[in-house]
Amino acid sequence: MITVLLVDDQPTMRSGLRMRLELEPDMAVVGEAGDGAAALALARETRPDVIIMDLEMPIMDGFTATAAIRSAVPESAVVVHSLYDDAANQARARAAGAVAFIGKHRLEAPLLAAIRRAGEQHEAQPAH
Repeated sequence: MITVLLVDDQPTMRSGLRMRLELEPDMAVVGEAGDGAAALALARETRPDVIIMDLEMPIMDGFTATAAIRSAVPESAVVVHSLYDDAANQARARAAGAVAFIGKHRLEAPLLAAIRRAGEQHEAQPAH
């Protein structure tokens, strides 16, 4: 089972993602956060396999949150899910530690595939 933490400042986006991911037999949503600071706290608490991270959020943006989470909870993989999927943002997200970047305008199949790839990478890591 791939555990997933949803991070987006839009409650409707989180709700939609949760409903979609709950249809997948190999995924379980373990929490939701509306900003990067809350995401960091929840990641420390729930230690999810995969974190779906938006970039534009209040308090702490997705770039900063990704870097902080990768430092605090290195076993959790971050998949960025953003409207702003230009090359510069993709490069910044990867530099912060994201393992994948999926534009929100794309179909759901690439996001599901990225979650599964990140979950497989998580399972392949040795336990700490």
